[in-house]
Amino acid sequence: MPRAKQYRTGGTIRCPFRGCIKTFTNTSGRTRHVNVAHRFSQLSAAPGPTAPTHTTPSPSPSSSPPPDFRGSTPSPSPPRQSPPPPVPKSQKIYHPYLNGQPCDKTGVDLPPNSPPPAPGPLPPKEEQYAPFADDVLFDLADFLYKDVEMSQGKTDQLMRLLERWSQRFVHDPMEAEAPFVNHADMQDQIDAIPLGSAPWKCLVVKPPANLPNDAPEWRKEEYQVWYRDADVVLSNILANPDFAKEFDAAPYVHLDVDEKRCWSDFMSGNFAYTHATRIYTDDPTTKGAMLVPVIVGSDKTTVSVATGNVEYHPFYISAGNIHNAARRAHRNAVIPIAFLAIPKADRKYDNDVDFRNFKRRLFHNSIAAILRPLKPAMTTPVVKQCPDGHYRRVIYDLASYIADYPEQVLLAGVVSGWCPRCTAPSNDLYGAADPRSHEYTDRLVDEYGGDGTILWDNYGIDESVVPFTYHFPRADIHEMLTSDLLHQIIKGTFKDHLVDWVSEYFEKTETPARAKAIMDDIDRRLAATPIFPGLRRFAQGRRFKQWTGDDSKALMKIYLAAVADYVPDDIIKCLSAFLDFCYLVRRSDITEDTLTAIDDAAARFHLFHLHREVFIREGVRMDFNLPRQHSMSRHITAVKKPWRRSNRYNALSQMLLTLQRLDKLHALRMDLIRRGLLPPIRDEPPDQFDAGKEDEGAVDGDSIPSEVCLAATRQPGYPRDIDALGAYIGVDSFTELVQRFLYEDLHGDIPDNLNSDDLPLISSKVYVYHSATAYFYAPSDISGIRGMRRERIRSTPSWYGFHRRDTALVVTDETLPGFRGMSVVRVLLFFSFTHASKEYECALVHWFDRYGAHPDPKTDVRGRQAEPYLTVVSLNTMVRGVHLLPIFGPHPVPIDHHYAYSLDAYSAFYVNKYADHHANEILF
Repeated sequence: MPRAKQYRTGGTIRCPFRGCIKTFTNTSGRTRHVNVAHRFSQLSAAPGPTAPTHTTPSPSPSSSPPPDFRGSTPSPSPPRQSPPPPVPKSQKIYHPYLNGQPCDKTGVDLPPNSPPPAPGPLPPKEEQYAPFADDVLFDLADFLYKDVEMSQGKTDQLMRLLERWSQRFVHDPMEAEAPFVNHADMQDQIDAIPLGSAPWKCLVVKPPANLPNDAPEWRKEEYQVWYRDADVVLSNILANPDFAKEFDAAPYVHLDVDEKRCWSDFMSGNFAYTHATRIYTDDPTTKGAMLVPVIVGSDKTTVSVATGNVEYHPFYISAGNIHNAARRAHRNAVIPIAFLAIPKADRKYDNDVDFRNFKRRLFHNSIAAILRPLKPAMTTPVVKQCPDGHYRRVIYDLASYIADYPEQVLLAGVVSGWCPRCTAPSNDLYGAADPRSHEYTDRLVDEYGGDGTILWDNYGIDESVVPFTYHFPRADIHEMLTSDLLHQIIKGTFKDHLVDWVSEYFEKTETPARAKAIMDDIDRRLAATPIFPGLRRFAQGRRFKQWTGDDSKALMKIYLAAVADYVPDDIIKCLSAFLDFCYLVRRSDITEDTLTAIDDAAARFHLFHLHREVFIREGVRMDFNLPRQHSMSRHITAVKKPWRRSNRYNALSQMLLTLQRLDKLHALRMDLIRRGLLPPIRDEPPDQFDAGKEDEGAVDGDSIPSEVCLAATRQPGYPRDIDALGAYIGVDSFTELVQRFLYEDLHGDIPDNLNSDDLPLISSKVYVYHSATAYFYAPSDISGIRGMRRERIRSTPSWYGFHRRDTALVVTDETLPGFRGMSVVRVLLFFSFTHASKEYECALVHWFDRYGAHPDPKTDVRGRQAEPYLTVVSLNTMVRGVHLLPIFGPHPVPIDHHYAYSLDAYSAFYVNKYADHHANEILF
């Protein structure tokens, strides 16, 4: 988190939004706070797109040096603006009946505003960290087993080294001991943790006793389904104090400042509110209970192709009361509770109807058995402890099942090619249709069941499948199904359809040699993308042997600019609409305006009757009845990492034990934090998409307004005198630029006739830094449990052998919302100095001017071009980094071009609103 700054001890400028108590030392800090904390009240002011006019420069990358700072003249900083007028607060209207009334352990309601029960007395000091002797041993076990995932052999080796090291501090070497005897001793103590225990059990499905001798082998097999008690797992999630500020006890309707509906976390949705009403209507004795929407998901995953397609089918569970940001922080909000059986058979059974039906029945019956412990509490509330410490009477409700399209087909009992949620026929998926439901299926089965293939051919119903939801009250699989955005939409539609179609378009419309040349240049354009925190590099373009969903997600961020000059406008508009749709639906907070934008993006994308018809016209596609487009992860932690830690022999049992130990360590840590025996978590959980990315990541801790702070380390080798530093970096006007910045901070606007003798003198030492870190609230991205995220902005003369000067957003007009009140700069130097006992953290920046007044009409992305002037700005005006994509134009990228020079070789750029979800929200 940011370092403490001595000059930020208070403020006199208040936030203009009614009810907000934040104060600031300057207007820049207030503006950043408004843009982050109150941004949705300003969405309706966004401008509509009009056509910009621009020309595209031709690069000369092989001879482009780093930018020359010499000869630049000072330019005034952006004028200060008056604050926006106060705006009314938003409001939440909670469900009047299922409102999560706190109660005692016996279920008796407590008086209003009663505090939660106090935790019991602390155990004796020697037992406070039991089964560990003290906090050091617990932290060591947690570090070795969870954080670094040290192997058993390496753990034994470490303990031997620690034992030898401890011999230095005792007289008798026999008295020396390591923290643990060996890995087995450490694991035994982890296993002895009583908290967070949800033991794994095995459900064995045995074959019928009277099978004929010639029955196929798959019918003679026993199948094992490993599972945990779903009620125990949900109880552990609900009792986790880590979610005390990140859960909702009642469904609610959220209205923004304009009294328009907002949706963010699950309990703000229509499902939770309407089902709560239905539950109370059916049984008024449930009044005061807390609805717990049960969210489940599954997805078969392969952990090793090289060793024979080792597959697992994990099944997950979560509670809809937990906020989305907490779920995305991967802090035990989504728990694997089962590994489903995967029947195998010889190839001759690939299309065998009996084998297919057997697999489907096994799948649904297994899920029904796994969720059966929840069934009693779906009609009669049970008392559970909640994250805030209160007890409440909870009632479970099967709410959502997240799956990709093949698994949705299996779950809904529909024919592949049909929609599992609506009745649209497979040959007209974009026609008018009603929602599917159990009632709809039952009526058709009663009418046509057993009558040939009528249900299969005419209604897309597989009558051999009885969904598991038939066993639970109020549950309807067609209502529950939710698309897996990563696999179904991003990888399925974007990579497997749109990107491949673009390649096929070139093959259909160009000569073979020309098509290959174009695709090679597109690959070079992808490789030429300037570096940016969290952005995966495509050093060889798209020439991957095996694509993952994460590769597709990374390609989405930069693909549009790479192909913009090679394909017709209709294809670009189609791609742009699809990207807008993906980013909009992934937002953590959705308003009525956002829904309008989602509908608009979907409408623009489905103008395949206009835009995508180009693919049909050129012979790339025959039609567009694709269920993945019609419908528009957690496996690394739960499956792949535990599998890699196993010895590959009977790996599943080792994986289950690993998962159980991780749950126990987490539960004990949360309990120690709750009792004040350990400090709150402030470390950064691993990023599930790329744990090696060093310039960005999640940050735990309470939400704060965005802030940019200099790195902790001052860089040696730079002059400390301001005049000498200016000469060292080659900026003759550096001293005057800093003086004018300081004058404006002290006195306000700079008069036109200001004499240089009136500028303040700077006599303190000037310190140089090679980076700064931006902290901002970004719950739509991979973030900490409170939605916070960090991102490093670098300005260094040497980064892996090349200079790196990142680009950033600065506030230029506080009266305008979002990107309209910001400008793009390239950071040439981070530095700090002191004047009158106040520390100033600053940046020397090179400005980019707006390239056209509105987004490009084809790509719907804003443009910027470099401007030949420098200024010094305060880090208080800096919002975060921003990614620029070159406007390549008609000229191919030189073969020897290196991405480190892209910001120098080109003079016009797209501002990349797809770099991450937070950028999309403020740049959209």
